[in-house]
Amino acid sequence: MTEIIASTAAKSDILSVDRVVEHPAWGTLKAAVETIRPWQSADGSIDLAAEGAPPGQAVRAEFDTVIAAIEQLSPLLPHDAAYHSALVADLRRWADTGFGVPDFLDSLLAFQPAAQRADGLQHLVVFPMYTQNGNPDRNLEAVVLRVVWPEWLAELERTRYDNPLFLGITFEDFTAGYDTNSAVLFPETIAVREAPERFTWGGIFCDREAARFRRITEAAVETLRLDLPADIADMIDDQERCQQAFVLWDMVHDRTHSHGDLPFDPFMIKQRQPFWMYGLEELRCDLTAFKEAVKLEADGYAQARDVQFAVLFDRMFRFPITGERDRNYDGLGGQLLFAYLHKHDVVRWTDNTLHIDWERAPQVTNQLCGDIEKLYRDGIDRPKLVHWLAAYDLVSSYLSPHPGSTWAKGPDALDLSLPPRKLVDDVLPDEFPLSMFYEALAKKLRGVIVSTKGITAADMERVAA
Repeated sequence: MTEIIASTAAKSDILSVDRVVEHPAWGTLKAAVETIRPWQSADGSIDLAAEGAPPGQAVRAEFDTVIAAIEQLSPLLPHDAAYHSALVADLRRWADTGFGVPDFLDSLLAFQPAAQRADGLQHLVVFPMYTQNGNPDRNLEAVVLRVVWPEWLAELERTRYDNPLFLGITFEDFTAGYDTNSAVLFPETIAVREAPERFTWGGIFCDREAARFRRITEAAVETLRLDLPADIADMIDDQERCQQAFVLWDMVHDRTHSHGDLPFDPFMIKQRQPFWMYGLEELRCDLTAFKEAVKLEADGYAQARDVQFAVLFDRMFRFPITGERDRNYDGLGGQLLFAYLHKHDVVRWTDNTLHIDWERAPQVTNQLCGDIEKLYRDGIDRPKLVHWLAAYDLVSSYLSPHPGSTWAKGPDALDLSLPPRKLVDDVLPDEFPLSMFYEALAKKLRGVIVSTKGITAADMERVAA
């Protein structure tokens, strides 16, 4: 009887914890995962015969700790019970078979977070995986996240922007793979023996996107002496408003990849193309979100105006100067947006001050979206290489190609006897270099960009305090 009472009390104590990360087992789990990660190879395996490798018993002990912690935390998350059961089985099989290349297909298939989108719902996620824009190796990672699904967003998804696989999420806590620039949780990053027929969810951390946006935009506005409208200044100062803007932007962006006049596989998977094609596709999706936000603002959605300026500022201030210049297609899209607005006199850089025509900005931004949509619509009737050249003409109308570019010389400079995919080799790593304006801005904001690695909403709160 005493044992039953003690067990009931322990269970009651577990279920009284509102946040998974406040339970002692989370700290234990996190520490064990961090111990395991350095032992892993790039493919996720642990070579117990390698020089300096830990004893097999020590590795097994850490795995047992991970499993025990998951089993302690799982009662907090009854909606994930099937996943956690499959997860424990995958972890045990991995250990029992000698810590080879991990295979977590069973637990991946059991994890279905988009099937129950409820605002504030928590998930404990543990997988061997790489983190996009973060860690390229398939290390074991643990992350506690919370779903962002307010009723206004759920209504828009039901009635206007059907996207049943999309999941807005925020960080509660995470292991080292997410102490990076990664802001997504995608199933295709997880180590499995074979890819499932279809993926059923994809999560984007709107809190990291919002925090990164706020820090870089604040620095850019100050550096460029940009005079902001009061409501936009208030938005940039408000983490929650920015998160709401990003979750709406992401939902519309994500579905746009499979909507519209598409002359190619929407995600361009396994297609070797010049990187400006990827840049135009990502920009098209962002500008579609912008265009829809203009409509939503007219319909009374307060978040929609915030989306418009999140798109403008993130694209113009962060994207061009973030990451390496080697085939940086997101950077290219940001450069193109700025140059287009500049050529149409919406932005002006005068007397070391940036000026924006706030009234014309939506109209001209939508005009660029229309130009890209026309490129796509016309592309359906073109051969691949002709389409690539037409896209190059669009980009080079606003951005100066590298002086040594072969593509800039036109089709006569290309060996047209080769298949199009071979002509990608003639694309320079930095086909459209930064303008002098962006070179100067990059130097000014370099430290700020670096400071956003691993950033969360909590970091912004600490700075504000």
